[in-house]
Amino acid sequence: MGKIGIYGSSFDPITNVHLWTASTVAHRCKLDKVIFLPCSSKRKDKKLNTTDEHRWQMVQMAIQDNDCYIADDYEMKQEAWNVYTEQTLKHFKEVYPEDEIYFIMGADLLEDIGAGKWGNSEALVRDNRFIVMARNDIDMLKVISHSPLLRNHDDGQTFHLIDKGLAMEISSTYIRDEFAVGGEPRYLLPESCYQYIKEHQIYK
Repeated sequence: MGKIGIYGSSFDPITNVHLWTASTVAHRCKLDKVIFLPCSSKRKDKKLNTTDEHRWQMVQMAIQDNDCYIADDYEMKQEAWNVYTEQTLKHFKEVYPEDEIYFIMGADLLEDIGAGKWGNSEALVRDNRFIVMARNDIDMLKVISHSPLLRNHDDGQTFHLIDKGLAMEISSTYIRDEFAVGGEPRYLLPESCYQYIKEHQIYK
């Protein structure tokens, strides 16, 4: 039995922080694989800045030298009505029935789930395990204790909290803004992705 982390994000674009985060989480949580899962452009809660094709190409380029990283376009292929994390995780548990599946997310998303803002949130928390990264001084234990949904499913294994040494200072937004004004965000993202963005004039 292996351990697989599902790392969903817009990846608009993928950055070195995404790669470093995945590596750190895999090391600390003893994951065998990390699946990079670009979100669907059809989601009503997401406003993306480039096409699915460009985001998909950059994710593949960014992870091609790491055998522990896998790119998966499952959510990109889904219709808008079916893009729920609960359904996504159910899919991956069917694909990898012998492995333990973990959803990797930031503490801000844990807050949203605890507040019932995610679709199928009851089933999502009840049936899955999560690796939660500290973010923006959010007290993750307080978030869990203040949410009836979260605290009543906190059995000591549902939430793996990583609260030291993971900073998310460099965002995709920062990189997009730099490209937009003719700045120089080189070295904040993989070189192959940097050159791809320049070649295709993305984020201008």
